[in-house]
Amino acid sequence: MTSTVAERKAALREKLITLAEAAIRSGGLEALKARDLARDAGCAVGAIYTHFDDLKALTLAVNGRTFQRLGAAVATAVAQHPGTPVERLITMGHAYLAFAAEDPRLWRALFDVEMSAEGGDVPQWYLDALGALFAHIAGPLGELHPGMGERDLDLAVRGLFSSVHGIVLLGLEQRISGVPTARLQDMIALVVSAIALSGGQR
Repeated sequence: MTSTVAERKAALREKLITLAEAAIRSGGLEALKARDLARDAGCAVGAIYTHFDDLKALTLAVNGRTFQRLGAAVATAVAQHPGTPVERLITMGHAYLAFAAEDPRLWRALFDVEMSAEGGDVPQWYLDALGALFAHIAGPLGELHPGMGERDLDLAVRGLFSSVHGIVLLGLEQRISGVPTARLQDMIALVVSAIALSGGQR
């Protein structure tokens, strides 16, 4: 009996995450509503909060799935197009662009949910998921700069990621300061090469 109850609870939790993922994919974070989720899941609104403290916690669970998919997309792209460390980093940037363009609202949800690492309100598993994504970048950068210290390598990784993210964000939103969509891959290659080869040296 206990096992059956636990299985039902686990099944409802997964169903809520799946429904929340679909809502965000179709309408962004603002489309995530507790009453709509409860209706679609066939449960009471209160049942949502037996599994998640609030809708932000549910969003983080969705984002955990998205991080896994993003990491897999990057890893697959590199496996299909191996090359020099710089070439692998460029491939990662292009894979990041492709992922964001294909699933823009779920991609934006990774960064639009309000939280601060310094404030201590980010779950450790979420930081670990982000760290796994950064690890893909750290490998080639470490090969290019074997003498770089751990702190400087982490800074270079974050700088490279932030640069590519900014290019993708401004380009896909067609901001006036962004790069035309047709040139996004070229800009990513240019910036990644420059940062990777400089090693973030000051």
